[in-house]
Amino acid sequence: PGEAELAGKGVSYCGTCDAPFYRNMHVAVIGGGDTAVEEADYLTRFASKVTIVHRRDELRAIKILQETVFANKKIDYVWNSRVTSIEGDKEVERLQLVDNDGNTSALEVQGVFILIGITPNNEMLPLERLEADEWGFIPTDGETLTSIPGVFAAGDIRSKLMRQVVNACGEGANSVVAADHYLKTKSEN
Repeated sequence: PGEAELAGKGVSYCGTCDAPFYRNMHVAVIGGGDTAVEEADYLTRFASKVTIVHRRDELRAIKILQETVFANKKIDYVWNSRVTSIEGDKEVERLQLVDNDGNTSALEVQGVFILIGITPNNEMLPLERLEADEWGFIPTDGETLTSIPGVFAAGDIRSKLMRQVVNACGEGANSVVAADHYLKTKSEN
């Protein structure tokens, strides 16, 4: 509860996009993978304090990213916990947490970055014929061509590092150009 109501009012999904809005504030990052850890480190350029809330007792990010955040004195951790609600009247004021033993607590923050990963919306794809990675994302050739000639993938369905709307829009435009080129090449043969 609270995520949808406070989206854009302290709830964010992109540290690099929204970090400047949180100058000298305490923010939380939800997650423990590469993206969450990298964004937490970036947020310390602006925020006075960053608290990583993670459901496990260790981060899942690659070792070099872990070393970076563990050395950063502006970052602290709430382990073995998950957020049960995001609260605030007009903007984020606190998170309600529950740990793995069922104990509850509140964390006072002015912003929360939800960086726990996504599940690809791939149900309509012929995954029995189209190559997908272990998480269900579609690998491409460096541009947007998939393992099936003439089938292109763009946006967050692609297997890639950055998942942002601006990137997805650019990839969509690239896919249109690539598909047009593919069709013209096929019709000439």
